[in-house]
Amino acid sequence: MKITDLKCAVVGQNPVVRITTDVGISGLGEVESSKAYLKPHILFYKPYLLGEDPTNVERVMLKIRRMGSFKPWGASVSAIEMALWDIAGKAAGVPVYKLLGGKIRDQVRVYNGGVRFPMTGQNPEDYAADVVKMKAASEGFTIIKSAIGFHSGMVGQVPGFFYGEPHGGAPHANRGLLTERGLKHIIACVEAMKSVLGDEIGLALDCGPGWMVPDAIRLAKALEPLNLMWLEDMITGDYMPYVLADNYREVTRSTSTPIHTGEQIYLRQNFRELIEKNAVNILGPDPADVGGIAELKWVAEYADLHGLLIAPHGIFDGLIGLAALVQVCATLPSNYIAFEYPLGKPAWWYDIIEGLPSPIAKNGMIDVWDTPGLGVDFNVEKARPYLPVGDEDFFD
Repeated sequence: MKITDLKCAVVGQNPVVRITTDVGISGLGEVESSKAYLKPHILFYKPYLLGEDPTNVERVMLKIRRMGSFKPWGASVSAIEMALWDIAGKAAGVPVYKLLGGKIRDQVRVYNGGVRFPMTGQNPEDYAADVVKMKAASEGFTIIKSAIGFHSGMVGQVPGFFYGEPHGGAPHANRGLLTERGLKHIIACVEAMKSVLGDEIGLALDCGPGWMVPDAIRLAKALEPLNLMWLEDMITGDYMPYVLADNYREVTRSTSTPIHTGEQIYLRQNFRELIEKNAVNILGPDPADVGGIAELKWVAEYADLHGLLIAPHGIFDGLIGLAALVQVCATLPSNYIAFEYPLGKPAWWYDIIEGLPSPIAKNGMIDVWDTPGLGVDFNVEKARPYLPVGDEDFFD
């Protein structure tokens, strides 16, 4: 079997990769909906793939893996890797999880991720009302993550929030020392959410990036009595091309509140310091950024050897990304907690993708399916009308 083409079309907002072969088997991968601009970058890799056997996934990846980088520039390589595994599974007639060592669980836990509601404000009562809605979501999540601090609207809406000038126009661009008022405001909002969720549903917090180490320690220690699931991306995170493991370790060693990071990190090598220094408690690689699903599994296995937990990122990965997450998370060791549940947006994605269960998530869990490959595919006739001008041959 040989690769004959690498195609990419932005379907809705998500760049979708399609790899074709000389035996008629094709594979799909997907890039986050926030990265529609990556189509040319994906096609850059085409000459390196043509003529290769796609079922030799690692051999192909050795040609292109070193030419990616931290978020967003590892997304192209990651989507290609997903598509290669999709082909390998289809060629073997087995689901991808069989090729990754087999599943150790029949269901995978998810947390709310893409299931969000417009915030009515940034005060404690607004946060309490928001988790009431998420608690009632039909997916029945047992873990809910909410955005606070520099990952929220607090920066611009809470007067005197931090000692700095708010910046807009770029993702999560603010960084600085919190005022006492700002810190107390965050704590009050978290307490309001916990008053709704109690010990029935776990609460995780997406915090940054942008925190200074002293503030991160103060918040983590103040929230210890609330038994949170984790505090995410306090020091580094979204679109930051570095890790700062020593800073994270200082926070982690100062508190019993679990500390989480990793969504923007590309490749296992860039997780090494975090893992070997036990700099955090939980890692959150995204299969659409880390280098693919096998790369995520490698990170999870190495983390488990060092006592770290794994809760993969995935909020914008779309429905093909969802399928990839289900396949790999079925194989992860017992340090797996849950992955971040992505949605199909716009809603017509659910009409053009076949193979997903209905409903997808029940009681916060997804049943692992046994369809070959990633287990999902396009209904071509329904999907064609959504192809952009110039990509009419995407399915040919």
